[in-house]
Amino acid sequence: MRLVLASTSPRRRDLLARIGVLPDRVAAPDIDENPLKGELPRVYALRLAEAKARAVARGDDEIVLAGDTTIALGRRILPPADTEAVQRELLAKLSGRRHHCLSAVCVIDMDGRARVRLADTIVAFKRLSEAEIDRYIACGEGLGKAGGYAIQGRAEAFVRFISGTYSGVVGLPLYDTRALLETVGYPLG
Repeated sequence: MRLVLASTSPRRRDLLARIGVLPDRVAAPDIDENPLKGELPRVYALRLAEAKARAVARGDDEIVLAGDTTIALGRRILPPADTEAVQRELLAKLSGRRHHCLSAVCVIDMDGRARVRLADTIVAFKRLSEAEIDRYIACGEGLGKAGGYAIQGRAEAFVRFISGTYSGVVGLPLYDTRALLETVGYPLG
């Protein structure tokens, strides 16, 4: 059984390595990541994880693993920070508030059946000053990330508390990932 990681994220590869899993192949899924009208964050994260897994060609001896990390503020899905202006807006919204980091993982087994799990982590940020936001944006690490921050970097200093899985906030909930891989019979060390 061979494992295909449907992600080009170096963070997901690093996280998998922490549990002794090295993908046999990495493929970039090409999907539309725009939320559907009225779509709730949990449904969105689960849908995207499965869509990413299904977007990658799978050989007969392969299983596919994909993930999605979505930041939700109430019922709102926050976009990735693709510009500094968007990142500034996101950090201002998260400042002094709790938000949900929804990390979905999907495994397509050798029969083509999708299995999905969702980890919901609550993250509370301290109140951020404009100067703190400016310095964080200047460091560049949150650009392109869900919610505009990378918890594994400088943004960890903004976190007042976290309730849930740290690895899920980084990009792949390891407990849920390991459980799904065990379910499909993937050999784990």
